[in-house]
Amino acid sequence: MKRRVIIMGAAGRDFHNFNVFFRGNEDYEVVAFTATQIPGIDDKKYPAELAGSLYPNGIEIHPEAELKDLIQKHNVDLVVFAYSDQPHEVVMHKASLVNATGADFMLMGARNTMVKTSKPLVTVCAVRTGCGKSQTTRAVIKALKAKGLKVVSIRHPMPYGDLVKQKVQRFAELKDLELHNCTIEEMEEYEPHIMMNSVIYAGVDYEAIVREAEKEADVIIWDGGNNDIPFYCSDKQLNIVVTDPHRPGDEVSYYPGETNLHLADVVVINKIDSADLDDINEVRANIREINPRAQIIDAASPLTVDKPEIITGKRVLVVEDGPTLTHGEMTYGAGVIAAEKYGCAELVDPREWAVGEIEETFEKYPDIGILLPAMGYSDQQIKDLEKTINSTECDAVVIATPIDLRRLVKIKHPACQVSYDLQEIGKPSIADVLKNY
Repeated sequence: MKRRVIIMGAAGRDFHNFNVFFRGNEDYEVVAFTATQIPGIDDKKYPAELAGSLYPNGIEIHPEAELKDLIQKHNVDLVVFAYSDQPHEVVMHKASLVNATGADFMLMGARNTMVKTSKPLVTVCAVRTGCGKSQTTRAVIKALKAKGLKVVSIRHPMPYGDLVKQKVQRFAELKDLELHNCTIEEMEEYEPHIMMNSVIYAGVDYEAIVREAEKEADVIIWDGGNNDIPFYCSDKQLNIVVTDPHRPGDEVSYYPGETNLHLADVVVINKIDSADLDDINEVRANIREINPRAQIIDAASPLTVDKPEIITGKRVLVVEDGPTLTHGEMTYGAGVIAAEKYGCAELVDPREWAVGEIEETFEKYPDIGILLPAMGYSDQQIKDLEKTINSTECDAVVIATPIDLRRLVKIKHPACQVSYDLQEIGKPSIADVLKNY
């Protein structure tokens, strides 16, 4: 008899696990997905066009809050946990609920979920959201392109719109962002690649995606999301994992970030220019205990601000990257560091002026505190973000998102942009480990 399955996810790893293991597998029947973390993804279907011949009506997607009822309603045998950036304890709480309801609980490993590519592969992952994967990826691309290689990146999925249209997406020009109706979160990840004259793919069906990327690549870069493990493997592969000493201990207490640490060939300890020495040493010791064979790269994340003069002595609103503050759980980021570096008088709390879906975000993630997450998963969120920024009583706005929000949101206050890149300190460097690889 077929085992009846629910896949718990957040519109990324869940779809991938289904595509590579359950789609077309007659030993299982996936009766539902559940969704969390990302707003607006829990009232859709995984479409029949992507689900395959065994699912002519597609597969329903429900809020994770309905999981217990869904297990009982569908007499489910197996629940697959398939999203990232969760504390180990939280994962086991979910496992306990599932087991008590009568079903088995599964965490799928690399062998059954990685698609093999024929190209050399460099993966860039992390132990948490917000460690600095993107800037590390950019450093890898620059080093490889300096050798004259054609580099193509593939980004961890962010399919929050029409899933059929998003099956395979290719971004090579800025107009492609508009063509694919990208959210702020998507633009933050794809635009830096485009500005480097580099191609990046994303979408839903990651086997179809890599087969397209292979046609134009000498080397493929896996640009990871959250702290998920790579979707790909290769006979010639280098795994780079980024850690964050601002959150010491997270590298061994979050799923699947600790898995990445075990898989790493190279571990980057980032942000050491702004972290405490004791915290840096704690991270270094944890790396050595978990994975003594890994090479360690020490790196800084130096900040630049285009208009630092509007910060000094002013009451400023800091806008940080949305996912880093929400499921990444950071209580400060590059914007706060920049505001303090240039002598702001006060960080303004935006919660009094938050409206609509931004207000809902603060309610869902109360530990965000006095920072404003740049949520932009929908047109309505972008409108609510703009209204919240412009209603907040402040002297200036410090924007610390990967792209300049001023192009997307009309900000009435004086505003400045914070940017940051990876800066290796000492040896080995990114170029050194790539040379050996």
